[in-house]
Amino acid sequence: MPPARILIVEDNAASRDLMSYLLSAFGHTVLVAENGMEGVDQGRRLVPDLIVSDVQLPDIGGFEVARRLHDDPLTKAIPLVAVTALAMVGDRERVLAAGFDGYLPKPIDPEAFVGQIEDFLPLRLRTSQPGTLKFNCCRAEEREH
Repeated sequence: MPPARILIVEDNAASRDLMSYLLSAFGHTVLVAENGMEGVDQGRRLVPDLIVSDVQLPDIGGFEVARRLHDDPLTKAIPLVAVTALAMVGDRERVLAAGFDGYLPKPIDPEAFVGQIEDFLPLRLRTSQPGTLKFNCCRAEEREH
């Protein structure tokens, strides 16, 4: 099984390093971008299997990152997951409405993070067996329910 190529767009070094460490430990290839413009550029150049992005970034925000990626034919099909400190009432809905496919609040739970992220990958790219990790409860499809 090939590893997934996952792009992390995160300006906070500690958060970026933790997410990178966890995903790498499960065999995924991790690509990193430290700001929104770099994330959009790398998304277009590298076409990863999944993009994990903060919403509050120093140059262009995560909502603009989502818009640009979804407007580009090369990247519009790539799942985009927000990992953000935005945790007020209505923030999850705003994030999903902005074009993100999923939402994970910070701080992340290290024991559940890989399973939550892998939930957005095709089965062939997942490293965990079903039921061995906690899976994401915050997919965009749940907005309809």
